[in-house]
Amino acid sequence: MAIGIFDSGIGGLTVFKSVAEHFPELDIYYLGDTARVPYGNKSKDTIIRYSIECSQFLINRFEIEALIIACNSASSYSVEILKNKLNIPVIGVIYPGSKHALEVSKNGKIGVIGTYATINSNSYKKTLIELSEREIQIFQKPCPLFVPIIEEGMIDSEITRLIVKEYLQEIIDEGIDTLILGCTHYPVLKNVIKEIYPDIQIVDSSQVIIDDIKKLDINFKENGIRHIFITDESSSFHKLKEILVGDVKTEKIELSELCKL
Repeated sequence: MAIGIFDSGIGGLTVFKSVAEHFPELDIYYLGDTARVPYGNKSKDTIIRYSIECSQFLINRFEIEALIIACNSASSYSVEILKNKLNIPVIGVIYPGSKHALEVSKNGKIGVIGTYATINSNSYKKTLIELSEREIQIFQKPCPLFVPIIEEGMIDSEITRLIVKEYLQEIIDEGIDTLILGCTHYPVLKNVIKEIYPDIQIVDSSQVIIDDIKKLDINFKENGIRHIFITDESSSFHKLKEILVGDVKTEKIELSELCKL
């Protein structure tokens, strides 16, 4: 038995890395749907269908004990559906990130950045309001250029700093003290954001999700297997994979293996 993680592509490797570091004996299987990335500009129905297909692949092939949706767009639309459909625990990234943001924010002004799908779904906004026991203000901002600059490896560059300022200054000026990175690519830019805005509390779901995983009733002492699957070859995937997780075995599967499920 093992744990499965899926994402629309590369970004979920930040979650994979965090889980692997915290649970060294846990068997972890990751699926990056690189043939159909990004999910962030797809319709709700399409994102749900893709999420079901990715989940079924991991369940059928590895009999996973729990599933992590390491994709904010998929988490926005698919968590409850997968919880009802699958016979295993399902953890998305929206709830842990929202909960932690409320814990660390002192002034109740919280910023959320993500893809268009995540922002348009208002999933973070709804969750923050549901969980909060005080009056809060939420400022959301889509940041579509973050993903391509990360996948190009332009992490520590002046262009990246300019784009970060262009996107974030508007919500910084609203007085936020906490920023939720609502896309699993974005932790790669965490140090750059912190450098520009040192006083902001940054919420990284790849880190805060660990507490939710610890609560799972699964076997954490296995063989420490690490295996990554992708649905299409991508130079950007391999580039970021080397940066984040190094020499982990990667295998390409045919997209038809998902679509026929």
